[in-house]
Amino acid sequence: MRTKSFFMLIAFLPIAACSIIPGQHMSHFTRQSSVEMPVTENNETILKRLNIQTINAQLIVELEQDFNNRSLGPDNVANHYFDYRIGSNTIKGVPDSEPYTQYRVGPRDILNITVWDHPELTIPAGQFRSAEAAGNVVGEDGTFFYPYVGIVHAAGRTVEEIRDELTLRLSKYIEQVQLDVRVAAYRSQRVYVVGEVAEPGIQLVKDIPLTVLEAINNAGGVKPEADQRNITLTRDGRTYSINLLSLYEGGNISQNVLLKHGDVLNVPDSMLNKVFVLGETNHFVAGGAIGRSRSLIMNKARMTLTEALSEAGGFDQETSDPARIFVFRGGLGKSEIFHLDAKSPDALLLADRFPLQPRDVIYVDRAQGIRWNQIIAQIQPTINLLNSFDGSLRIQPFRRFPMGR
Repeated sequence: MRTKSFFMLIAFLPIAACSIIPGQHMSHFTRQSSVEMPVTENNETILKRLNIQTINAQLIVELEQDFNNRSLGPDNVANHYFDYRIGSNTIKGVPDSEPYTQYRVGPRDILNITVWDHPELTIPAGQFRSAEAAGNVVGEDGTFFYPYVGIVHAAGRTVEEIRDELTLRLSKYIEQVQLDVRVAAYRSQRVYVVGEVAEPGIQLVKDIPLTVLEAINNAGGVKPEADQRNITLTRDGRTYSINLLSLYEGGNISQNVLLKHGDVLNVPDSMLNKVFVLGETNHFVAGGAIGRSRSLIMNKARMTLTEALSEAGGFDQETSDPARIFVFRGGLGKSEIFHLDAKSPDALLLADRFPLQPRDVIYVDRAQGIRWNQIIAQIQPTINLLNSFDGSLRIQPFRRFPMGR
């Protein structure tokens, strides 16, 4: 009876080895993914198993030859994550450039009008009155009143055009009219700068052109957690993408869009620019415990595989299998799986030239011996339970029993 029970347990071990291994692991001999993934081919989404690509010198050469894989490449995944952030109603790229035109007066602006040698027509600012308080306020209907002239339409006109009309109409009463018109306070045109900037808020459009770069600088600059690649500009019901990093580092002047009244400039955070490190790493958490998973925010959406492994604490020298490091990528309809054999430390030179993309998942597999020990640890309570029935069955793992017993 004891022999029969023992052989039943031995027969159970192979089944247990396949079904009760704790945690996740990749098959040692597989060259394809075990699950089907949606992949876009010829503008059509299909389901297929992915081939596992080896990270070697040849792959690094191919990646570096493809300009789109560079940080500021036009089709780099990190430069298009605004699609995932706000949906499909976005327009890739910046709005069409418009030539700068002179400032045009609008409702609520305050004009300061000076008529030389005629102080009765010029309201003096005085010691206790500012130019704004003493000026002519343009009403909501776009007009203002001026003595001897009456109602003057100002909205949509430049100060030169307003000056010419006042000069012409005052010339009926004054010989050789000399007057000057200027904007004492700009209040009609506004731009909204929100998101990850030091001082979000409203900025007024004045006679000096207001560009994206100036608006962000006026707001105190971007915060460290800002996603500089995917700034959005909402104008006239449409949303455009602006790559501020391309402007800063690549000199792409087309990204420095001229802003106009009603624009909303949003600097989003970089929470979508993350990579995830799972498996046997040594990331220490509060209390000195070791965390096995971690998400890392990519600085300016740039990070290599070596940098990610280093920031995650490196390999666990007791439980990890550095020969089995995987990168799972599924961004923007192009799913891929990569494998790095880092059993030899110099393979990390290749990893340092392997660029990651946002939402990549890095997995450090567990060593085979550790898995076997975990199987034994899970089987041991079952053995103890069998032994507790009558005390006659004494099964110990790896102990050989004579066949005659």
